[in-house]
Amino acid sequence: MTLLSRLPLRALLTLPYLVLVLGTAIVIGVLSYAAGRDTVDDLSGQLLTETVHRIEQAVEGHVSGSAAVLEVAFPKGIPAPESIAAELPALRERFWLATSVHRDPNNYAYYGDRDGRFIGLWRASENDAELRLRTEGTGPRSLYHYSGIAGDPGRPDVERRIFEPRERPWYKAGSAVSLQTWTSIYIDFKLQQLVATRARRVNDRAGAFKGVVATDLSLQQVTSFLQRLALSANGVAMVMEKDGNLIGVSRGAYIRKQADGTNVRLNAADSSDPLVTATYAAVRSLADTAGDARPHTTVFTAPDGSAVQVGYARLTDDAGLDWLIMVAVPRKDFLHGILDNFRRTVLLAVIAAVFVMLTGTLVLATVTRELRRLAAAARRVGEGSAAPFAESQRKDELGDLARSLADMQRRLLTDPLTGLANREALIRRVEERIVAQRRRGDSRPFGVLFVDINHFKKINDEFGHDIGDAVLRELGRRLAAAVDGDDLVARFAGDEFLVLLDAIERREDAERVRVRIEQVLRQPLELLTGSKSLEPALGAAVGVAVYPEDGQDVETLVRHADQQMYLRKRAD
Repeated sequence: MTLLSRLPLRALLTLPYLVLVLGTAIVIGVLSYAAGRDTVDDLSGQLLTETVHRIEQAVEGHVSGSAAVLEVAFPKGIPAPESIAAELPALRERFWLATSVHRDPNNYAYYGDRDGRFIGLWRASENDAELRLRTEGTGPRSLYHYSGIAGDPGRPDVERRIFEPRERPWYKAGSAVSLQTWTSIYIDFKLQQLVATRARRVNDRAGAFKGVVATDLSLQQVTSFLQRLALSANGVAMVMEKDGNLIGVSRGAYIRKQADGTNVRLNAADSSDPLVTATYAAVRSLADTAGDARPHTTVFTAPDGSAVQVGYARLTDDAGLDWLIMVAVPRKDFLHGILDNFRRTVLLAVIAAVFVMLTGTLVLATVTRELRRLAAAARRVGEGSAAPFAESQRKDELGDLARSLADMQRRLLTDPLTGLANREALIRRVEERIVAQRRRGDSRPFGVLFVDINHFKKINDEFGHDIGDAVLRELGRRLAAAVDGDDLVARFAGDEFLVLLDAIERREDAERVRVRIEQVLRQPLELLTGSKSLEPALGAAVGVAVYPEDGQDVETLVRHADQQMYLRKRAD
């Protein structure tokens, strides 16, 4: 009391407000940090899961094409040839077609039998090939160079060394199993890239083992895909075998040069990148014992004491593939914006104390309003709402966080290929529409259309997946233009789309939209105008479901529309 009595009146009146502003600013900073941390915890897990899923889809798509190559080279039910020389024209044609399925990366298909005979076709380009033959069970191979599927091989070049197919790892691996198998990954000595071989047993007419057909798969595209991922500055993504040998990594090396100049594969445990080593050590047992193939997330403590959040999944197939996918991001990468915001809030509090009487109230009201807006936005994301955030016009940290939340929501609810809404976004929108129907007395029915593109596989098979992706984008734009502004078009999966007709008067309205969509999608593709192989045009089968007659929940409506679509497809 003696101290307070000695203070000037101005200081005595200002001090409580100064303490109040400083205390309030600290509380706001703590609440801001806590709210941002909780939001980031939720969204960072979703982003890691989505990233792992993207890697899983990309890798699966990269390796799965090799099965189709083997099937084209030796279709199931076709026995192995008794003599390669006698059936050479048919074998040449099938192997040319096989190496056309996924020429990048499966440009080499080959076959060796138990008598030591061998045929292999290596595609140097779209028109140029090298045929490698050993029609007898002894001696070197003959190499023929020609152009076109039926080109004249001309005179051969004879290899100097003796190639014995029965001693090769792919032959031994394929002959030891009843179906397909993958060989061990090795380093191609010419390209210095990782290569895996998929092999399959081929039987004779009596069902006895005759030989092995195989194709090589370059794994360079795995690393290329990982390096293109939009990770944080310190994050890392990697694909490896169960023993830790790296197949691809977003940064650093996956092949190590030895003292003698030769290259060997690098194990994650021996990587020079501490995050790669720590992630593998912390997660390998978890990924190995995961009970399902879904992506999982966890947090571990790195050797430097920092917390690291990691998403992981196990990728397997029926040919024995067993790889691990891991995406690790230090927690500070997710929280650095929140921490910076907290520090700046404290600094602003000190400055605000000087101008407390003039600006304190305004600053406090502004910050509180923004925090309420962010908290409400975070709750909407947590509740699964598909309603977009109001655009923030602020240029400070709060605005950055608000825009980050909006951007995260958009990425979670947008199909990256077509730019349309994704399946999750449409499901959420339909659920909100059902809630509006039930709670707010909205009596207007609505419809769900299931759209399946006809003959789309022909696009991928004939023109490749890049053209197929472009076709999907063109068809998505047509669908979006064919519906009203309040309706929603979403990519469901592959070449399937869903359409929400937000408000219709009767079922006939939905049928009219269905007819319009079928007419729009039946028009020739702008991208492939003049292609005779697409005559008639693609078109689509469209199924209709109307709420509430055809279902009173999302799953039932989609299933009903799907069934109607298949009925129409069979009728056509």
